Amino acid sequence: MSARAPRPRVVPRFEFVARVSTLLLAALCCGAVQAQAVAACHRAAGPGAAADSAGAALQTLRRAMASGRFVAYQPTSLRLYDGRATRADAASIRADLRALRPHFDGLITYDVLNGAEQVPAIAASLGFRAVILGLWEPFDEAQVEAALAAARAQPALVVGLSLGNETVFGKRRTLAQLAARIEAIHRRAPQLVLSTSEPFHIFLDPAAAPLLAQLDLMLPNVHPVFEPWFRDAPDENAARFVVDVVAKLGERYCGPILVKETGVPTAPESAGFSAPRQARFYAALGRQFPASRQRAFAWFAAFDAAWREHDWHPVPGKHPEEAHWGLFFEDRRPKPVITALPALQPPPHPAAHPSGKRGT
Repeated sequence: MSARAPRPRVVPRFEFVARVSTLLLAALCCGAVQAQAVAACHRAAGPGAAADSAGAALQTLRRAMASGRFVAYQPTSLRLYDGRATRADAASIRADLRALRPHFDGLITYDVLNGAEQVPAIAASLGFRAVILGLWEPFDEAQVEAALAAARAQPALVVGLSLGNETVFGKRRTLAQLAARIEAIHRRAPQLVLSTSEPFHIFLDPAAAPLLAQLDLMLPNVHPVFEPWFRDAPDENAARFVVDVVAKLGERYCGPILVKETGVPTAPESAGFSAPRQARFYAALGRQFPASRQRAFAWFAAFDAAWREHDWHPVPGKHPEEAHWGLFFEDRRPKPVITALPALQPPPHPAAHPSGKRGT
């Protein structure tokens, strides 16, 4: 996120629920999207491309997807008030990552400024295997330069960049503009896996094909909580929704798919959200969506953030659930979903050789 502008929501808006549900129903039941789809992805993500461009980083990423766990992370000390960001401090970031490390070894971030540029070095010191750095505004040259500098400083850990979060959905840029920007950054950093994050229906749109052709990795947001049936649905149904969406995305995209955002807030209970339901959802998702080198999901989000309830929002009214997406409370206490989650075993392959080069 940038200190120069208010930050829009990071989850799909309620006013798009009908559109999203209708699109997915057509895709799953009638083949409407499949009939127009031709699987696409950037050359580095396609078959036989492991030795090209971002191939080494992509192989590191695939190993982390298959045998580790990613979590979407924003430093707890980085907050936004009236469009102004507080600066995250290194001690707080280290405490955050120490809390996360027993259960997660991959990070997807949202910012590379305001202190968040310190995340890769601290993550490396704590033994994380892979980091995807998020840029809130990929058209801001300062953010691009900060991300590339962090990647150069930690080449064995930073596998790629997520160039914008819901940039097209938030109407900040068009599909064509974002595709062109990613293509330009590919030329500057061919060794990195490049992606962007959007609600899944953006990627299902046939008009997104040129954008998909630039991606080494797809990072969709798939939130069953914003579907009209969610409140009264069994947890297995919500998990199946995520699995079905990813299967449909796989018909349009030939590279790896890592769901960046999915989950259940733990409050308010009046809206059908609770800590037990969050835990049940992830248990169901784990049963139905086993991780592989081609498809996996990240856990969203690392920590609660009270300030998000009062963040800028395009829809009038209160949105209290925004404060409660965390797997941990804001003070880093684990919620039931974490206490039930087994700690990670040592990875079968090291993230990097002592020389600092990526493992093979």
